[in-house]
Amino acid sequence: MARALQLAALGQGRTSPNPMVGAVVLDAAGQLVGEGFHAAAGQPHAEVGALRQAGERARGGSLVVTLEPCCHHGRTPPCSEAVIAAGVSTVVIAMEDPNPLVAGGGVARLRQAGLTVIMGVMEAQAQALNRAFGHRQRHGRPYGLLKWAMSVDGRTALPSGDSQWISGPAARSWVHELRAGCDAVIVGGGTLRADDPLLTSRGRREPEPLRVVLSRSLALPAQARLWDQSVAPTLVAHGPGAAGTWSADGVETLPLPACEPLALLEALHARGCNQVLWECGPELAAAAIRQGCVQEIATVIAPKLLGGEPARTPLASLGLERVQDAAVLETTPPVTIDRDLLWTLRL
Repeated sequence: MARALQLAALGQGRTSPNPMVGAVVLDAAGQLVGEGFHAAAGQPHAEVGALRQAGERARGGSLVVTLEPCCHHGRTPPCSEAVIAAGVSTVVIAMEDPNPLVAGGGVARLRQAGLTVIMGVMEAQAQALNRAFGHRQRHGRPYGLLKWAMSVDGRTALPSGDSQWISGPAARSWVHELRAGCDAVIVGGGTLRADDPLLTSRGRREPEPLRVVLSRSLALPAQARLWDQSVAPTLVAHGPGAAGTWSADGVETLPLPACEPLALLEALHARGCNQVLWECGPELAAAAIRQGCVQEIATVIAPKLLGGEPARTPLASLGLERVQDAAVLETTPPVTIDRDLLWTLRL
């Protein structure tokens, strides 16, 4: 199962709207005869790839897979039927598929066909690997990551507005890797106007994640790096109160019922996004937290003192009046990225 999980992780950032899945096949003597992983939506599922590699050697053997085989027709036929047809005698599964179209149905079909099914092997690791897919299936919106870089005194910019660069080159390279694991990267109109960001993984994944601008006013610059669609696709989402019209060649616009983070994530859910990255300013970041659109925060803390009044900080008001009302986040041990410190917290 550990090997199957390693294989599954090779699909990071490329399988949405599907989960990451890895599979290995052992013959009747317990020898490894096949491996596979789901590389992208529409391509063969992990079980099918591993069974094809194993061929006739799979008969009487075992399939070890990180997620319950599907039992419904999507872009590909049901994996449960392929498993049965391959003639394996035992299927070892890490976790049940949270997709309501499966949700135990695959296991039931395998057992109905007389196969031995063992559930829950390395389940916690499998759940962690596909936390974004599971969150989207349970809540109807993508898993939200919020990232910011700040000085050790909590500033994200100088009073003049200058913010490049707070963190070092190694931390910025880490951000590119973070984007590569996400389906969309979201900013607000203010960040676009102030920073003119590119928001790509710098080639660490293909295709690049969708770049999204959430704008209330559509008061957007005529020229911006995000408008270059040869680099990566861009979507401009706006609410019903946007004044006037705006357009750029090749850039899609999306009207929302409300110019709010939750409405945007519901729309991205419909487009098959499992995980999104918020790289936005304090007002939009606070709104995303208030509306339950952020599940994890990654903060890069640079060993610099910026000072200044008023302070430029990562978040606007969360509506709190007492310190004891603040949520206590689940933390992981901080790690160093060259001279910077990376701290990841879960809401």
